[in-house]
Amino acid sequence: MQRSKLFRFLLAGIAALGASTALAGALGDLAVVDTSTGERLTVYQHGGRHYVAGAPGRRYAVEVTNRTGGRVLAVVSVDGVNVVSGETAMPAQSGYVLAPWQQLQIAGWRKNLGEVAAFYFTAVPDSYAARTGRPRNAGVVGVALFREAPSPASGLSGGRFEERSAAESPVDAPAAPAATAQGRGEASAPTQAAEASASAEPRPRNGDQSRADASPAGGALQRPAEANRAARLGTGHGERLASQAERTAFRRATEAPEETLVIYYDSRANLVARGVIPTPAPIRTPQPFPGGFVPDPRG
Repeated sequence: MQRSKLFRFLLAGIAALGASTALAGALGDLAVVDTSTGERLTVYQHGGRHYVAGAPGRRYAVEVTNRTGGRVLAVVSVDGVNVVSGETAMPAQSGYVLAPWQQLQIAGWRKNLGEVAAFYFTAVPDSYAARTGRPRNAGVVGVALFREAPSPASGLSGGRFEERSAAESPVDAPAAPAATAQGRGEASAPTQAAEASASAEPRPRNGDQSRADASPAGGALQRPAEANRAARLGTGHGERLASQAERTAFRRATEAPEETLVIYYDSRANLVARGVIPTPAPIRTPQPFPGGFVPDPRG
């Protein structure tokens, strides 16, 4: 019994040492940031996947870092939905263009060239994906990364992506609060992508016209579904945040993404229950006066 407890304690310690705050790749890094504190959520490894623990009602941002000396296109998906266009996500869609070595925080669903609707953790039925009829992939954040094709003058072509301008670039304009606090700007979306995102905005339920943009200021939401800690988490469509963006042209060097980074998320209670976040066995402290009478020795 004692050996089993010690073994579980050692496993928990090893897992804690192996935890990080970002998923590192060759082209880029992916992280999830609590926008109220500015801290990255711890990334846990389990069964070949990477996980972070979210708290219902907390706003967050997807942080993407370009680790190369050239521009890269990051097509970002939350709960299986493209964060720029609102379409069911595919790598060939619109995304954000990051300058060399740039780190970008994406704090919400792109509504137009000046605003996003804040990301926040919530129960799946209240998630944007569920409220637009796509709850199946709630609980995952992904980014597909593309290098930029050399200019036509070099003799190389970007193929069918040569005329594509459905990408985004960083600008020195005010961005979402979390990005501004870190000295980072957010990038722009194409007009057609912004329009698609706006058209996909969920309809308010029960006649509440303010529900689509309702979001907590940082505390837990006052909704019964989210009071249930066992509820699986998704990402809500929160209040509008200022986030300036502009359009730019980008030709992909390859048709398929050169790298795809994925982080799954759920509540801490659910991740502990699934064994993703191990809990160390308590260390028993000897007691000088445990009580009782003197028993006969065993054996």
